[in-house]
Amino acid sequence: MPVPLAFNDNVGETIPADTPHAVSVSLPTWAANVGYEEGQKWVMDKMKCGYPRFFIHKSIERLATEVVNRHGNPCQKAMLFPTHKAANRLLEFMHRMAPESQGTARIIDFVPNPKTESHDESQHVLPRLSAVLYPAELWPVAKQVWQHSGDGVSSRRAEFAEKHLLDGTMVDKASIYDKPRKGPRRYQRQMSIDTPHQSPTSEKDDKDSTDPFAFVEERFGRNLNVQFAQQAKLAIRRRIAGSLTSDADLKEALKHPEDVERTRSAEGFSVDDVFLYPTGMSAIFNTHRTMLAIRRKNKSISYGFPYVDTLKILEKWGPGALFYGNGDQEDLDDLEKRLEAGERFVGFFCEFPGNPLLKCPNLQRVRQLADKYDFAVVVDETIGNFLNVHVLPYADVVVSSLTKVFSGDSNVMGGSAILNPASRYYDTLKKFMAQDYEDNFFEEDAMFLERNSRDFVSRIARINTNAEFICDMLIEHPRIKQVNYPKHSPTRKYYDACRLPNGGYGGLLSATFYSMDDAIVFYDNIDTAKGPSLGTNFTLTSPYALLAHYTELPWAATFGVEANLIRFSVGLEDTETLRKVFQTALDAIPQSEPNGNGDKA
Repeated sequence: MPVPLAFNDNVGETIPADTPHAVSVSLPTWAANVGYEEGQKWVMDKMKCGYPRFFIHKSIERLATEVVNRHGNPCQKAMLFPTHKAANRLLEFMHRMAPESQGTARIIDFVPNPKTESHDESQHVLPRLSAVLYPAELWPVAKQVWQHSGDGVSSRRAEFAEKHLLDGTMVDKASIYDKPRKGPRRYQRQMSIDTPHQSPTSEKDDKDSTDPFAFVEERFGRNLNVQFAQQAKLAIRRRIAGSLTSDADLKEALKHPEDVERTRSAEGFSVDDVFLYPTGMSAIFNTHRTMLAIRRKNKSISYGFPYVDTLKILEKWGPGALFYGNGDQEDLDDLEKRLEAGERFVGFFCEFPGNPLLKCPNLQRVRQLADKYDFAVVVDETIGNFLNVHVLPYADVVVSSLTKVFSGDSNVMGGSAILNPASRYYDTLKKFMAQDYEDNFFEEDAMFLERNSRDFVSRIARINTNAEFICDMLIEHPRIKQVNYPKHSPTRKYYDACRLPNGGYGGLLSATFYSMDDAIVFYDNIDTAKGPSLGTNFTLTSPYALLAHYTELPWAATFGVEANLIRFSVGLEDTETLRKVFQTALDAIPQSEPNGNGDKA
């Protein structure tokens, strides 16, 4: 076994380091990942953060505890949401999954205190929050909604709400019913989000800061005055829309998908067709919820080995899902037979390409089946990304996690759903969303995402180049069993059918090893950031199957996602530097040749 390595000594630290709202956490050894999944104390006690939908951020936990202390009892927990409607979806799920929760779980809405005087409210984010108080033993049920829906409050929103709750400028809505308002509202204390960024006025101010994380985020994160929050959201939507527009006729493309030119074609498409969500999974969850609302409540189709929560959403909300885990032509053959026999579905959900095997669906054929048998196509293009592939001509809705490469900085969550104006469901979707859609993307999160994504375009080409180089390097190593990357996938032709003329094959790849021992040695010896998430500006390595499917590893292996699979999200580093890092890890693997069973000879 190799000697302990210095870069593996940071279990539980934020990635990037000293980032209070990081979306990744360091799990630098194979043993640390196992310890995290098993809840081992030596790992859990060190966790400063985690992937936000799986790990409750300490600021959120602190606010939830304060809510319970004020409005509940020691046998209860609280789960926090930005609006009553989002909180009510947890309540409905809890009543369905645990009927005993009826009468024991309730929603508390918090609103601005009318007794406090206001400055010009157009310059402020009004503090609002909805909390579901429920019996603590139902935590496993509540956590499913938090994880799968992605609709819970962000850590920045929690910090903002906590300050207002503590200083009395946000109160329980029920406490102000039928009470006369005395005078205009006033905030007793301004938040960082309330005012333009100002550098500390003296060296003493720097030294006296009680929250160094907040200082770093506010000074170097270049926060904007909240009056610019809506402009930031509009800039994000325009940035997305700008990557999807050109002159070609999208409606004709949908009639004849085999003739689609690989250009950014989207006639009639505008920024009004881009909707922002607090997370990528929220975009998927709410798109699925919308489809069930506007169409017959049939099952959905989950095609290809999916990111874990997408399948869970389809299975747990609505009539269920038909799952095609291999995502191959035989699966589409089976689907076509079912459709011909009269089965009907509300929607077809897929990734392009899939995570972590990087296989692509035949979107041309899917589009033809959808048009013939009337089901919606929802494509998650997070891995391919807007600048490499153009999937909108084949989709009714395109969803994406903006947390990933669109942001790149690993310090903010976000998601989007894009409506295709040529879709047969477009008018119905727009009408429904005009009434149902809530902008729950917290303003300060939006400002960080806008700033992060300004260089989105310039980053992609370098990431593509680096990932291809690492892919080719890994393919040649005798101890690696298989490398998964769109360029070398058996489904490459389907990727190429949607690849833009200047597009590459993305920054994500994965590899399986001939033995578990080799995978462990390689992982422990690779000197990159190591933790969950992807699309970061720096290379991020993860034992994906362990983190995503630890309790169902045999099931995942039946679809090719083996327990020793390691996933790489390649970043912006110098290519030669990356080569040396990967070569060092490869050199640590024992050099004996594998026998036919994958064991060392």
